[in-house]
Amino acid sequence: MSGYRVAVVGAAGLVTQELVKILERRGFPTVSLRLFAPDRFASHRALVDHRDLVVEELNTGAFEEVDLAFFATGADVARYYAPLAVKAGAIVVDLTPAWRMDPEVPLVVPEINAADLRTHRGIIASPEETTVALTLSLYPLHRVNPLKRIVVATYESVSSAGSAALEELSTQARLVMEGRTVVPHVFPHQVAFNVLPEVDVFLDNGYSRGEWKLVEETRKVLHVEGLLITATCVRVPVFVGHAVAVHAEFSQFLAPEDARKLLVEFPGVRVLDDPGVSLYPQPWSAGGTDEVLVGRVRRDASNSNGLALWVVVDNLRKGTALNAVQIAEDLVRRGQVPEGGKRHGKVGAPSNSDGHPVQ
Repeated sequence: MSGYRVAVVGAAGLVTQELVKILERRGFPTVSLRLFAPDRFASHRALVDHRDLVVEELNTGAFEEVDLAFFATGADVARYYAPLAVKAGAIVVDLTPAWRMDPEVPLVVPEINAADLRTHRGIIASPEETTVALTLSLYPLHRVNPLKRIVVATYESVSSAGSAALEELSTQARLVMEGRTVVPHVFPHQVAFNVLPEVDVFLDNGYSRGEWKLVEETRKVLHVEGLLITATCVRVPVFVGHAVAVHAEFSQFLAPEDARKLLVEFPGVRVLDDPGVSLYPQPWSAGGTDEVLVGRVRRDASNSNGLALWVVVDNLRKGTALNAVQIAEDLVRRGQVPEGGKRHGKVGAPSNSDGHPVQ
């Protein structure tokens, strides 16, 4: 057998489109590629990266002939079906929040903690887009000068809320320019020409779920359980590209020029940092890039051991789809993806105390 039977679970939305495109462009070894979606989205054809694909109905028997399954759907769907895929013999790379904080599930940014793949039990989680950006921009520094505290503000494009959000921003911008009334549907308020300090629902602790996910996921990816982090996540009227303003305190002094050198040398990071010619990362220029872009590296004037950075990522690409494909590529290199239903290594869906799969 010369490749893998791959499934992508999720209607043909923005992330699914990007996943299929990246699998094709990077030459991932596939012998078949199938799309699955819940019944209300299934039984139709979808044009994905110039390929006419049938969207099949997702059911409990969907994974009988699948080696590798990407979940780019709702968390509830991933929570129920991922263990069934593992039970059928597939390896799951989950792009949803469903399994990220499960202690038995590795949460992986391959450039940082690919070694965590050794302990997977069939499901591997890919982090939130802003987590990918934050951890990749700080890990090259953290590994030589441990982090003590992070203060972060994110500026998140609407595309992470799906294609309906893109349409809403476009429509609202036109209506505002025409002087007409805007009625929001995807977001709680008008997003065009506006800024919303609300990414996901608010929690009892005062943080939004988006902010708290960033806190918890960063600790897990960096393997620093007690790391002090506070975050404010903001939705901005940008179509694609998330930006992150980072203030990081380290154990010792770290000069900006030394930080830039460490970042330049680290895979998955590109430094754009020359304020004299207005060179710095921007969401529009990050589109279609495979790296996390870092600039505005400077001393934090309020902290002798602190640095400030400006970070941008294509949230649909490296922030989501590319990171998931890189996880799969690492699994293949390690011989951890079964071919033709053959099981390799320590594989078994996370389960409840009674031994039944978590649903």
